[in-house]
Amino acid sequence: MRHVLFSALLLSVFGACSRPDPTRIESSDTASATAPAEPMDTTRAPAVNAQSDTLKTVQRRHRFSSPSTDDTFRLVLRGPSLLAGEATFTITNSSGETIFREVVSAADLEASMVYEMKNNTATQAEREAFVRRRMDEFFTDKNFRTPAVTTKDIYQAGTIDRTTWDDLRRRPDSIGFQYLVGKEDGRRIAWSPLKQQVVRIGGFGG
Repeated sequence: MRHVLFSALLLSVFGACSRPDPTRIESSDTASATAPAEPMDTTRAPAVNAQSDTLKTVQRRHRFSSPSTDDTFRLVLRGPSLLAGEATFTITNSSGETIFREVVSAADLEASMVYEMKNNTATQAEREAFVRRRMDEFFTDKNFRTPAVTTKDIYQAGTIDRTTWDDLRRRPDSIGFQYLVGKEDGRRIAWSPLKQQVVRIGGFGG
């Protein structure tokens, strides 16, 4: 009897340990590991090789387009160096469909460093460390918000149409994500059940 109870306890412990943690942010530098290939951006000519030039990958699973399953948020930096590459930001749903893609330059990731600099210049090592930190913090909890649109938010013309905005405003379970491009170009996005696509719902900063 004791043997049976002990075996059941071990199975319970191992089962709990094997469950993936949706809040965990995975980060890897390709200097020590090779990241999986990303689907190429068909809207622009590829400037680098998708696999051999991958420098750093950060990803996290989080609810976004579905209330019951996680999407995968991924940021992959490729190029000749950390300071001269391009980062591809994608969101992939649980079915494997890429529902959002945007490419930002390493310079856009580095730009906000000016607000933290104590001197007029920074060394290459300091700049590279900042780019790495920006990527590692890209998908932190503070960048997700529920609901995506609150009753206090003000509609911003030039983002989405008012009908889509009002629909999101009536959805308390909607999830928004925000991220910074450059020094002050803060962008807010959300999944629109009405349009069945990711939409830009506003901005911040600047």
